[in-house]
Amino acid sequence: MLKNKKKIIILSITILLIGIIAFIVLFENNEVEALSKYGSRGNEVRQLQTKLRSWGYYNGNVDGIFGSQTLEAVKYFQRKNGLTVDGIAGPATLKAMGIYNSSNSSSSSSSSNSSNVNLLARLIYGEARGEPYTGQVAVGAVVMNRVKSSSFPNTISGVIYQSGAFDAVRDGQINLSPNSTAIKAAQDAINGWDPSYGAVYYFNPSTATNKWIWSRPMTVTIGRHRFCK
Repeated sequence: MLKNKKKIIILSITILLIGIIAFIVLFENNEVEALSKYGSRGNEVRQLQTKLRSWGYYNGNVDGIFGSQTLEAVKYFQRKNGLTVDGIAGPATLKAMGIYNSSNSSSSSSSSNSSNVNLLARLIYGEARGEPYTGQVAVGAVVMNRVKSSSFPNTISGVIYQSGAFDAVRDGQINLSPNSTAIKAAQDAINGWDPSYGAVYYFNPSTATNKWIWSRPMTVTIGRHRFCK
């Protein structure tokens, strides 16, 4: 009788351990599958394709299938933005695109905010380092004003990586590490300070030759930049 009880206890523990191991393996596999790569399908792939297409990296269909065109588009994005060029949308690539795993909303929100501050700071540093602090915040505010406008993408990463939008993205300065001033300016802009007075464009009057940008109504001039709507 005692032997039977021991056998039952051992069997129960064994079954429990097998269940735990199976759960861990399943969890790890799900984590791996959350990273989009060639052959992946689903909503995350669709998000990738949508962003890459709107930023000019991808010309294929937004069908949620990670095929050869999506692979090349991801590599193109990685190459242009100083990321490891492996064609896999891993954590660094997803972060650069503003795509986050929503399994932990609190952690995801914190990660998203930190990523937005860093990305905006990189843009400010690339576009306006050396400008007065107010002018650096104003550059960040232009991005935030575009996010709010129906005429532009509705995310910070979408606005910044929109094809042809900013010289710092075009010439690679977006990949420089921002200093503490640019980071603070980015945080101030995200928090709502807008020294640009609602501007959605800015340019340097000393170098700008585009007639269209000169026609835009000016809101304010700060340092070397003229801000306009």
